[in-house]
Amino acid sequence: MRQPLVAGNWKMHGSRAENASLVSGLLDLLQPGKRAEILLCPPFPYLMETGRLLKDSGVALGAQSVCAESQGAFTGEVSAAMLKDVGCRYVLVGHSERRQLFGERDALVARKFVAAQGQALVPVLCVGETLEEREGDQTTSVVSRQLEAVLAVTGVQALAKAVIAYEPVWAIGTGRTASPEQAQEVHAMIRAKVAERDATIGGSVRILYGGSVKASNAQELFAMPDIDGGLVGGASLKADEFARICAGAG
Repeated sequence: MRQPLVAGNWKMHGSRAENASLVSGLLDLLQPGKRAEILLCPPFPYLMETGRLLKDSGVALGAQSVCAESQGAFTGEVSAAMLKDVGCRYVLVGHSERRQLFGERDALVARKFVAAQGQALVPVLCVGETLEEREGDQTTSVVSRQLEAVLAVTGVQALAKAVIAYEPVWAIGTGRTASPEQAQEVHAMIRAKVAERDATIGGSVRILYGGSVKASNAQELFAMPDIDGGLVGGASLKADEFARICAGAG
């Protein structure tokens, strides 16, 4: 059985004081013996301190992005080795905001995926379509293209040590959420695409849903057979709300 994973992406929010309060409140609220794995992805400046706050809690630390290069004259970038050095276990690659706002194309996302795994980090590969693409009946072609760009470089075996997150761009920060049935349809398609190459990996890879996940809809989403947890944005900034989402996955 696939262990659920709930990842909190804090985006560019927080401060040292706010983060300490959030982590303390969250750890107080999490249910003992939780079945879901929990991951927090704070902004780069707060990684080390958040990691210290999470020490021995069982909650994993992740980063929001990573440089495709291992080292060199890349001012402003952060390498996979640096992320590992400060205690990260996971890193998001190809988040929709990186694709949409910063022009990260499929080929660069694939290189970032490789860089992450080169340092034994678990990449969370984000894929998803815009509203225009959905309305143009392009969801399958867009998501397949984003997935295939990585598989063409790494091979399917790389997904044995990775996570996939389906995040429809039209549902991120908009209050709109794909219905459980809509999300399940895309998750099932992704799993089938992977299973075409390797049935075992297709059955075991965790696929998260991201897009206005809240405590009020989490349990219904997570009940779908191919949804293995959530990539949570704004709701992860509220300890009580995020704890309830985590409980819904467990």
